[in-house]
Amino acid sequence: MKLDLEVSERIDFGSGDHRQLIREAADKSIQSQSGERYTPSSSAGPLETQEKPRPKDTEQSNTYVVEISDDVTPGDSNATLGNPFSDAFVRRAFIIKVFLLLSVQLLLTAVITGVFIFWEALKVWVLKNPWFIYAIFPAFFAVLIILACCGNLRRQVPANYILLGFFTALQGLLLGAISVFYKAEEVLWATAATTLVTLALTLFALQTKWDFTLLNGALFVFCFVLLIYGIILIFVRSYWLHLLYAGLGTVLFSLYLVMDVQLMLGGHHHYSLDPEEYVFAALNIYLDIINLFIFILRLIGLGR
Repeated sequence: MKLDLEVSERIDFGSGDHRQLIREAADKSIQSQSGERYTPSSSAGPLETQEKPRPKDTEQSNTYVVEISDDVTPGDSNATLGNPFSDAFVRRAFIIKVFLLLSVQLLLTAVITGVFIFWEALKVWVLKNPWFIYAIFPAFFAVLIILACCGNLRRQVPANYILLGFFTALQGLLLGAISVFYKAEEVLWATAATTLVTLALTLFALQTKWDFTLLNGALFVFCFVLLIYGIILIFVRSYWLHLLYAGLGTVLFSLYLVMDVQLMLGGHHHYSLDPEEYVFAALNIYLDIINLFIFILRLIGLGR
């Protein structure tokens, strides 16, 4: 609501006299819209006191225009309330929660993958029954789509934790089934390399002034092209093409990791995640690390 007030006398805003003027202007605006004639309120207060008329030629009346608006001015301290990351404590609690969830996910995945690698009977069974991998894929993608698309369910406790735990278990089973096709030494080397790369890229994302959140669209196009490239490689048996594919995948998910860490940090970056999206943030970074591990493992396997 906006009101224009024309005042011919000086007003002390500290004494509260301006409130009576605002009420009178509001009544006048309402009655003028309804076609009624405006009459001052009976509780006019001290401003209705009649004074002697002042000659126009001796003193010119002062005119004040007061604009009252519901809009928040740029300098208002409440303007920052719309930004969830305006409070450093909220952002810090959000980051801690994401890293705790991520640590639990990676620990559970490592335990499941280690069982597949060092349990020889299970390893032989997976090699003899490749349908096990294909059976995991539908459930894996179903839970992934639910977590990615159902925002309300993703924020509900404990449904979000249950879905995230179920997804992590499926990812661990899938990763363990893939790891049986490689030697234990190769998997360990890939784990060590992924750990070093992840730590280095996370520190880089925390310190750099470059805003990688702006690359979201470009990385999506890159990912789509890489997906088509991978489908073509199913029918093409070329060592160098597979090596190039693994290298491009490593670069892609390294960039995704930096971008998702900066999305989690918020602050001065162009885009950021809402503090309630801690499950979504943990899911993004977790998938970046897992995909990075798979492509590094592929590079090591091709180099043997």
